[in-house]
Amino acid sequence: MTALAIPTTPLPGAAAARPITLLTTVQHSLTMAWRGLLKVRRTPEQLIDVTVQPILFTLMFTYLFGGAIAGDIPSYLPTIIPGILVQTVITTSTVTGVQLREDMDKGVFDRFRSLPIARIAPLAGALIADMLRYVIATTLTMVMGLIMGWRPASVTGTLGAALLVIVCAWSMSWIFAFFGVIARSASSVQGISFLILFPLTFLSNAFVPADTLPSWLKAFADVNPVSHVVTAVRGLTSATGGGSDVLFALLGAAVIVAVFAPLAVRGYMRKA
Repeated sequence: MTALAIPTTPLPGAAAARPITLLTTVQHSLTMAWRGLLKVRRTPEQLIDVTVQPILFTLMFTYLFGGAIAGDIPSYLPTIIPGILVQTVITTSTVTGVQLREDMDKGVFDRFRSLPIARIAPLAGALIADMLRYVIATTLTMVMGLIMGWRPASVTGTLGAALLVIVCAWSMSWIFAFFGVIARSASSVQGISFLILFPLTFLSNAFVPADTLPSWLKAFADVNPVSHVVTAVRGLTSATGGGSDVLFALLGAAVIVAVFAPLAVRGYMRKA
């Protein structure tokens, strides 16, 4: 018996997979970011923390501490609004790691693995989509401050302060994304995130002047990156300008991304 070799021709749709380039990686990441925005539209309750927390924190901290620290509420607003702004937006960035861990536990990223997309796209897309949360939290905090009588010096400085806070929050989200890919559960990610945030936000000059703190605590507050961001925001929204604190804040954000972005990507690649 002689075996006949039957020639086969590839189907028109069976083209070779295209290589993943930098451009396609960016496109895939933006597509994943759009997916994240669609999730928010379908379940808007995800935004309850960035809609309620800025209003609640602004009212609570201002009226609780304003009289004791500054003597009256109007005098305290230039101090507390930038502090609340930084604290609220940075706290919002913890959601990145929690949601990332939940998606990985549900097997969402296992399904992404079968798609012809860049492996890093789901991770990068999630962090891009979360910038919407930072914009909402920033806007609501500033609006509440304006309603209560806070008057920044200029529109340009206020927009610069808002952009600085969003950039710093996005850089912080890489820390929580890293813990999101290495932790075993979403609850552990949340616990680790708050252990990091509490010292950074409350042991700073966000709510009280650093000069009123004990010497050992003042030493920590002076080198705390959050203190530099708060001081930069206060400078940008006042007539003094941000000065060197803006550079320190941006430098700190760049260092965080340079350290934790590769760690998060490496941890994600191992899981994906």
